[in-house]
Amino acid sequence: MKAILVGPDRGLGDALAEQGVSVERIDLGSAAELESAGVEDADMLILTDVGESTAVSVALELNDRLKTVVYSPDTIPEFVRGQLDLALDTELLDADLVAEELVGGVET
Repeated sequence: MKAILVGPDRGLGDALAEQGVSVERIDLGSAAELESAGVEDADMLILTDVGESTAVSVALELNDRLKTVVYSPDTIPEFVRGQLDLALDTELLDADLVAEELVGGVET
């Protein structure tokens, strides 16, 4: 299983790696960065920085099978809400629990 994490780790990247997920971390969700990170064959796109919300649309154009997740305490912009599979608040859910649920909830 492969995940691309856009933004600060917030503990989720390490928690996913502990679950056996290959995690590619990038800071900017541009098309070139997403392609370099291998979005075409990724299972999940995880945003931890809602300022990079346009990455969801770009990534889905490159891979429409992606599970899209936001893990952030910040409010998600309206334009991306309909494209998300999950929106999770870091203040409410621990990264380890989120990683367990994401790994159990994605079919490979």
